[in-house]
Amino acid sequence: MTMGSTEVQHKAIGKEGTPTFELRLYVAGQTPNSIKALANLKKICEEHLKGQYRIEVIDLLENPQLAKGDRILAVPTLVRKLPPPVKKIIGDLSNTERVLVGLDLRPRHKGRKHL
Repeated sequence: MTMGSTEVQHKAIGKEGTPTFELRLYVAGQTPNSIKALANLKKICEEHLKGQYRIEVIDLLENPQLAKGDRILAVPTLVRKLPPPVKKIIGDLSNTERVLVGLDLRPRHKGRKHL
């Protein structure tokens, strides 16, 4: 699969009343980290957002000017456009817990209580 700058991978949009996550994954060609980030993102979305997301993959080697709009400084970077607020996660998205917290799908642990 090629990762074009305007390629949009449509998944089922959420049912009426459920939030739809609009996600942009910025990559720089088909590097191992970019490929891994996309695979990890798809897996996380299928497990935790089934039917409620849309992924747009933007290849900055093809369209570097697109980095400016979302202020992308490193790749791969995931940007959650919707629901607000905009959130960014940098890296290959292999730390599922960190991605879920970053997307506000799981609460951040503020400390563990010891019994």
